[in-house]
Amino acid sequence: MSGTAQQPDARDGEPIPLSALQHAVYCMRQAALIHLERMWAENLFTAEGHVMHLASSIPATRRHRGVRRVTALAIASKRLGIAGVADLVEFIPGVDGETPYPVEFKRGKPKLHRADEVQLCAQALCLEEMTGHGVPEGALYYGQTKRRVPVPFDNDLRALTKDTIARLREVLRSEHTPPPVYESRRCRACSLMDLCRPRVMAQDARRWRDQTLSSLLDDTGVAP
Repeated sequence: MSGTAQQPDARDGEPIPLSALQHAVYCMRQAALIHLERMWAENLFTAEGHVMHLASSIPATRRHRGVRRVTALAIASKRLGIAGVADLVEFIPGVDGETPYPVEFKRGKPKLHRADEVQLCAQALCLEEMTGHGVPEGALYYGQTKRRVPVPFDNDLRALTKDTIARLREVLRSEHTPPPVYESRRCRACSLMDLCRPRVMAQDARRWRDQTLSSLLDDTGVAP
């Protein structure tokens, strides 16, 4: 599920978009720029992601080998205040009914951070609330490897997901965009690099801090 600048945020009681959680784990400043300041820019990575999601963006229900497969399924959790659209949910039949199995489509390949996993886990939390069935596992399908990566929704991932929701909600409620923290690898891959200007902003912030501190010391007569 791709992020867009048109999605709702947590202000005025609106639910947090599921895609915003992926942004928040990757970079909380990125999440605020998109979902608070309504900034958005495309790069090669986001364009490829949009193309990949075209097939799953049309709501449809099919059956394959006894498994009901639903694309573009609207999901939400009122308890957690989150909502979005799942790329694909497979409903696997069992003795106690159908168990939801969310599948999220991503371009590229598995990553070192857990941003994709948190977004998928949030889908599971929505599906559990909506269906009353436990969702123990889902999968991330990566376009570059063309393989599914199973993701177990263990206690650690669930805790990280709920903590991300809480931290992002606080940022959105505060209406304050976090300052930049430049990390070359992540920043270079971010489509908002030119809008965020992490290196310039960080340098300006340090310069302002140093100048302010120097001025305060001069006023008090304290030698630096």
